[in-house]
Amino acid sequence: MNQITQVIKRNGAIVDFSPQRISNAIYRAAVSVGGRDKATADALTTQVVTLLEATTPAGKILTVEDVQDIVEKVLIENGHAKVAKEYILYREERARKRDRAADQSYRPSVNIPWAKIWHVLDWTVDQGLNTIAGLNERLARGEIGEIIFQSERAYNEEIKNAVQAIASRREDLRMVIITGPSSSGKTTTTIKVGEKLKQLGMSLVTLNIDNYFFDLDMHPKDEFGDYDFETPQALDLPLINEHLIQLFAGREVLIPFYDFKTGQRHEARTAMKLNPGDVVLIDSLHGLYPAMTQGVPAEQKFRLYLEPLLQLKDQNGEYVRWTDLRLIRRMLRDASHRAYDPRRTLEHWHYVRSSEMRHIIPYINTTDTIINTGLPYELPIYAARMLADFAAWVDEYRHDPLRADAFSRAERVYKLLNQITPVADESHIPADSVLREFIGGSCYEY
Repeated sequence: MNQITQVIKRNGAIVDFSPQRISNAIYRAAVSVGGRDKATADALTTQVVTLLEATTPAGKILTVEDVQDIVEKVLIENGHAKVAKEYILYREERARKRDRAADQSYRPSVNIPWAKIWHVLDWTVDQGLNTIAGLNERLARGEIGEIIFQSERAYNEEIKNAVQAIASRREDLRMVIITGPSSSGKTTTTIKVGEKLKQLGMSLVTLNIDNYFFDLDMHPKDEFGDYDFETPQALDLPLINEHLIQLFAGREVLIPFYDFKTGQRHEARTAMKLNPGDVVLIDSLHGLYPAMTQGVPAEQKFRLYLEPLLQLKDQNGEYVRWTDLRLIRRMLRDASHRAYDPRRTLEHWHYVRSSEMRHIIPYINTTDTIINTGLPYELPIYAARMLADFAAWVDEYRHDPLRADAFSRAERVYKLLNQITPVADESHIPADSVLREFIGGSCYEY
């Protein structure tokens, strides 16, 4: 028997071998197909480790691919074909992602809303805010107040247009879904859209999807102790869908309550029944995910998608990444509203992106309207608040192979914020701004 103590990652780094990582990977694959048995995942992991130790020559350091091959073998031989398929599909997806990153040829993506992006770019060019150099020039002229005013006016105009599109279908609608990836501004936008729809006489009833989370101990967890809340399988999708069908059939349902302090869901807590003409309003990360609302006809749903589609080039001619904007937003929100260390947010972000690429981005083209929540002035605010933090994280993660993802993100954001003139004065930002959702000081109750 050869005890396995180390493994070679794909980037060549040698790290400690962790059976817990194998168990977590198996459990995540099981959750994706409806399984939630951690004991079975641990038992299968024991088999994997035993087989690895029995077949690995003394002194050989296994690669990640070697380990994954054995995991697939054990899953299949133990009759877990569905879990094995999900594990293999995820593995192949990661391989394709690496291949795409290595391929420098240009291939337009069908998942990118090009027409919307062109509209946003046209606006930023008109405002002289399409480059960091242009943004800095306007800041140097003392125009931060005007930039904020122009940005907020553009955002509110997008909300007005979306509300008009929703209202034009009011005779057939039973549900309005406001969705988008993490920290895209769903909470503030949902409130604003809801207010305007009510002004038009529409009767809205909010369904809080967070109450349908499974108990905390049923969520996948990694070797650092992070729970994966980002996957749609963290929610009881069949129950959500069942309740929606019952509600639209005129029946009363009992909504559960999820206690985030204890990580426990309490069943059948709140009675809910729709009156004639009521429209259900849902704010959900996975609002486009088909399984959540598959029992509701498409013509009865209006799907509103949010993304900070900022069109801003840095000093190297590269566009600012929307995911980096949302990362900073979530750091600030988690620290302000949840007493959560922003460093943990950075370390957890790989879960966020993985789930977005698998469960959100593929469905963008099923949306009815897209709202841009990106504000050109938010980066100067972030530079004042977060530049020093990102510099520290770059140093902290530089030599930690297990935190390679956190390091690459921290380094990229640090280089971005270091190019921007910081603005510490936030007094010009209105209380109803979507940015207040993340930095605090909002007039809305969250």
